[in-house]
Amino acid sequence: MQANLPVELTNGVFLDAKLARAFGEQLAGEYCFAEPYPHIVLDNFLPEAMAEDVLANFPLEKREGEVNFVGGYFEHNKRQILPYACNQAALNYFLFFNSAPFMQFLEGLTTIDGLIPDPYFSGGGFHEIAKGGKLGIHADFRIQNQLHLNRRLNVLIYLNKDWDQTYGGELEIWDREMTGKVKGIQPVFNRCVIFNTDADSYHGHPDPLNTPDAITRKSLALYYYTASKAIYDEVPNLTTQFRARSENEAKQIQLSNVPAPQVSSVIPPLRDLLPPILYRNLRNVKKKYFDK
Repeated sequence: MQANLPVELTNGVFLDAKLARAFGEQLAGEYCFAEPYPHIVLDNFLPEAMAEDVLANFPLEKREGEVNFVGGYFEHNKRQILPYACNQAALNYFLFFNSAPFMQFLEGLTTIDGLIPDPYFSGGGFHEIAKGGKLGIHADFRIQNQLHLNRRLNVLIYLNKDWDQTYGGELEIWDREMTGKVKGIQPVFNRCVIFNTDADSYHGHPDPLNTPDAITRKSLALYYYTASKAIYDEVPNLTTQFRARSENEAKQIQLSNVPAPQVSSVIPPLRDLLPPILYRNLRNVKKKYFDK
């Protein structure tokens, strides 16, 4: 479907957070009820000038730290370039896709709250697949080990002008039981595909590309995460804990009608005295028997 992200290019690249949220919410029904898993295909996603500039800054020469997959059965003739190995213009676009307004668009679209971008772009960046290359049907990794985050979304933006269907390279979406292909998506210029990263959200392009030597399949790949709510069992959700340096300072603060913080010499709270596992167990007992 045609859906243009409401980006303004008058003064750089600007996306209003409220407009972005509303834009995502308009598409949420189509996204959330798509089969076989939540996904959406958006054509002419970026302003034309922006999409053209992203492609113009795609690194054609080998870059330091790039990853190349050659000779594998499932991954072959595939190249990955991290944004930090690209020029500043390209990096700025990736930082835009990690910005708060873009998170608002994604949250409105997917109904997933608390999305977190990956500052390291692990596994993401620019992707390029050359003639004969392929990417087998797969479900993606789901934990970002460096930050201990749960991967929730993939965003792919294709950068291939005048793509001929005879080249192959369509993104295949398979059912959750891996019994058959549900949809094939051509990787045409400025087409964006967004989908949930679940344990069984199978996708890929398993057949070798049939492109001329000079033509490659180019895309921009971004992944988004959420944090675990289990953190509340380990770190109490307290406000900022200011401390008075003395009893005199505490009295002075009280006289100024500001809630007086604790003096640093007071006895530490129970959570600071007990091992974390014992403190959590006590909290659970309190919730079960007394917080009713």
